[in-house]
Amino acid sequence: MGAIQLSYCTFGLTSLSFIDAIMAVDRAGYDGVEISFHRDQFNPFDIDDDDLATVRKRLDTSHVKPACIATASHFFTPSRPHEPSLIAVERAGRKRRIDLIRRGIHVARQLGVPLVTFGSGFVRDEHIANPRIDAGELLVDSIRECLSEIRDDEDITLLIEPEPGMYIETLAQGLALMREIRSPKFRLHADLCHAYCSEPDYVGALALAAPHTRYLHISDARQGYNLKIVQDTENLAPDLNLASLLVHFPDTADYLLLDRVHPIYFCDAPMTRRRQTRIDSLLASADVHATLAIADYTSLYVGASPLDDEVFTYLISMPGLSYDVLARARPVVAWLRGAKNSPLVNQMVANTRTGIAHFHEIPGDGTLDFAASFKALTDNGFSGYGSVELYHHVASWEKALTDSYRHLTQFTAAHRSHGIPEGNIS
Repeated sequence: MGAIQLSYCTFGLTSLSFIDAIMAVDRAGYDGVEISFHRDQFNPFDIDDDDLATVRKRLDTSHVKPACIATASHFFTPSRPHEPSLIAVERAGRKRRIDLIRRGIHVARQLGVPLVTFGSGFVRDEHIANPRIDAGELLVDSIRECLSEIRDDEDITLLIEPEPGMYIETLAQGLALMREIRSPKFRLHADLCHAYCSEPDYVGALALAAPHTRYLHISDARQGYNLKIVQDTENLAPDLNLASLLVHFPDTADYLLLDRVHPIYFCDAPMTRRRQTRIDSLLASADVHATLAIADYTSLYVGASPLDDEVFTYLISMPGLSYDVLARARPVVAWLRGAKNSPLVNQMVANTRTGIAHFHEIPGDGTLDFAASFKALTDNGFSGYGSVELYHHVASWEKALTDSYRHLTQFTAAHRSHGIPEGNIS
């Protein structure tokens, strides 16, 4: 039977300096710390080998050990996380991401860290516009280019992290990619929140993936309002059994909410007869019989609100659409959630296979079954670090750090003995 050692991700501590983040994790009682690339906290383009030697010396004198190097998906352009990706259509974009992962390998080498993790990226509108380009082939070629950076005698393994909405979204897809790459230095990184979002039987999926998994991300999640954004096309066949649909009309950039209870047309000009005919057809196809409401798009609130993080996280997970289409959908989604009005939707918006909202909650604040998940993993051969990843909770990092440790230690095989009393982190 395997064991899980608790770690914490520096991406959830970006209001601190890098060294202070490591020390906070150490004081909180964790065994490991995930070192995440960040533009302001730990930027691989700004640090040299002397800096890394200083970091290694500090880690060598701490109880907490470096668990993994995360080549942060949010690194390049804050408004477009995960871009450019390993499946970017342009070679120049793929090269930028490959270079970042190679820098991750170098940092791992200098710090003595055995794992480097990354995600596949999303199919975007550029892929839809170039159907002859195979995103899978691009991904395989990019990963092999990254693997060529690792020497045969090095104990460094690259990990793919499946993520909701991405090209590699499920653990089964990750396993299939691993078989295609066929390298002992390429394995799985399982995220419990992602599995909860993407796998109808997430505990069973974790059990199957456990023998090939080298690393975990840990956070909680809960049921959301599943909503897909899609382009209106001739062959659109609405199926609301899994999710409601927000249909974008390219000719006017308006949106139709196909929801069995609240169908709404968001527009900034009077509806034409042709558009009315098309909407009636879509409503009938989706078996929606409620009365259609009309909402003036220009009246929707477009400013900042406490929902910004949730809505942003939701929108960037939507594949196959341009960022302009997603940006124009933002006020619609914010209105549905009640940014400056009574909410029509009381749950977080979700774009997942199960309806679980991909929003990382503090362990214990959601509905994920950690006992069953940990047991499925350890019973089936997983041993290693599980890092708590709470980038949505940077402002309340002390609470996230301590509450996560308190909740998760009841499920781990071994408890630390030198953890500090509650409330003593500074």
